[in-house]
Amino acid sequence: MARTDVSKSDGAEYLIAPGVSDPRLTRAVTGVDQNGEASEIAVVEERPLTIFLNSQEIVTAMTIGDYPKYLALGFLRNQGMLRDEDEVTRVDYDEDLETVVVRTAVETSHEEKLKKKTRTSGCAVGTVFGDMMEGLEDVRLPEVEVKTSWLYALAHKINRTPSLYLEAGAIHGTVLCQQDRPLVYMEDVGRHNAVDKIAGWMLSEQAEAADKILYTTGRLTSEMVIKTAMMGIPVLASRSGFTAWGVEIAREVGLTLIGRMRGQRFICLSGEERLVRDMDPKDAPMEEKKHRRKSAGT
Repeated sequence: MARTDVSKSDGAEYLIAPGVSDPRLTRAVTGVDQNGEASEIAVVEERPLTIFLNSQEIVTAMTIGDYPKYLALGFLRNQGMLRDEDEVTRVDYDEDLETVVVRTAVETSHEEKLKKKTRTSGCAVGTVFGDMMEGLEDVRLPEVEVKTSWLYALAHKINRTPSLYLEAGAIHGTVLCQQDRPLVYMEDVGRHNAVDKIAGWMLSEQAEAADKILYTTGRLTSEMVIKTAMMGIPVLASRSGFTAWGVEIAREVGLTLIGRMRGQRFICLSGEERLVRDMDPKDAPMEEKKHRRKSAGT
């Protein structure tokens, strides 16, 4: 596919925004509230997607069902199953069979390394963790400056973007950003799925990674840090907190890691020497209560 020149984006619109108007992604369900009265709410859909690499079945992921090709490509890339030298010839999606087949010009060395696993919508993600760690051995991310004004602007805009989370909850979001401009906003029941969709989009569009920031609503765990590093993105930011191993890996690969971004506050636990404090926190916009996620306290 043709290279996408996101550097010309003025930030007025997302290249991909949350699918709040897509009727396939949520369903109206009637229940009973605390007063015993009927109450109808929107709940997020969840469906299986089986990913094949050529003829080998790799994994079944539980997902909301949007952008299945990006999810498949990103998952395989982030697991180290698709390398830079691998030529992807076709990506076929069958909606009825709920499968995606990623085809390469030459069979890769990873097709027999993974037995079939079921990836849940929660935190047990069925990952080939050893292979991912091996892929980090030679990773050293570019040392790019990060302006604090960008961080405040991103948090302010992203938290006010219409999303499935604000519509129905029970979902994670990940946003690919450039400076103070959010570009691609993906959501899914598993935060790893949302990241993999971003990776798949970047691979398809041959988008540059060195000048990007990845924003996530989820925790900054070791796997989230590894995925970001494998994508070549030098900055990872989140509303949520950290794990010790996530911080350790971020420091090893030179990833700027920023968490607990809420209103005028954040904490940087890796790469603080690359922060450019060009904005007084007192001048940053306050976060309205209605836009706060439950993860804000973690």
